[in-house]
Amino acid sequence: MKLGISSYSLNKRLRTEEMSLFDVIDWAKEHDCAHLELVPFSLPLLKEDGTVDYDYVKRVRDHAEKVGMPLSAFSLNACVIKPTADERKRELDRIRMYMDMAHFLGIKKMRHDTCSGQHPNGINTPEQFEKDFPVFVDAVRELADYAATLGMSTTLENHGLYVNGADRMVRLLNAVDRPNVGMTLDVGNFLCVDDRPEVAVAKCIKYADMIHLKDFYIRKRDPGDSTLFDCGGHWFRSMAGHYLRGSILAQGDLDMWEILGEIKHAGYDGAIAIEFEGFEEPKYASKVGLDNARRIWNEV
Repeated sequence: MKLGISSYSLNKRLRTEEMSLFDVIDWAKEHDCAHLELVPFSLPLLKEDGTVDYDYVKRVRDHAEKVGMPLSAFSLNACVIKPTADERKRELDRIRMYMDMAHFLGIKKMRHDTCSGQHPNGINTPEQFEKDFPVFVDAVRELADYAATLGMSTTLENHGLYVNGADRMVRLLNAVDRPNVGMTLDVGNFLCVDDRPEVAVAKCIKYADMIHLKDFYIRKRDPGDSTLFDCGGHWFRSMAGHYLRGSILAQGDLDMWEILGEIKHAGYDGAIAIEFEGFEEPKYASKVGLDNARRIWNEV
């Protein structure tokens, strides 16, 4: 098992500047991570003019190489549903800018969303998905073809309330039909659209080119302090109205034994990253998540 973490797991410490990305790289090495996924939240990757700060990025690349911490993937929130062709082009150009940066870092895999969170107008219906589907397919193909010129692959994540769910993801990946496009399979995010994670993982595992291990608490009634959609540790609502909140891996309500068993027995041998987004102290939570993932992998 190629187990590591996402930098997002330690985002609370990055956001308060208690940790730098260099500290996160060191922490991952100290905790025997096989790789580190980069997510741009709280990372000073851009200059004030919006261009990449390649001096900083070079220092990140050099530090990761120095300590021997492979950077496995770069994951970017994005939305290609735009009112005009010019706005859509600007969004694709922005994604390509980050792809160039990832390539400079030596990263071979780029996750980009087609619509992060939910539809911009909150229209997450099957009918709206059908209308947007050709736009998604064209955008993913265009970005995949650019990635191929860099020797990179791209992935799509089951993310948020719209481009999520096993059936939508499988349909989109099959329609794109590019050899360098796979899936960042997030085992917890299926709950956002009320898919059973163990069933959805079984449907999607053959498309997986990256896996996020994530756990949630699930409640049927309002536990208080809930929001519409939140990845910052608060309770939020699924499409069917269930209440979800991130938890430490194997301490929430997902059956991690069944899920990891599906992944292991399918023969998946790619990168797996702990992605913690709960209330607990993130370094503690990430360590426990790593320990639990290793233990459960050996048990299933």
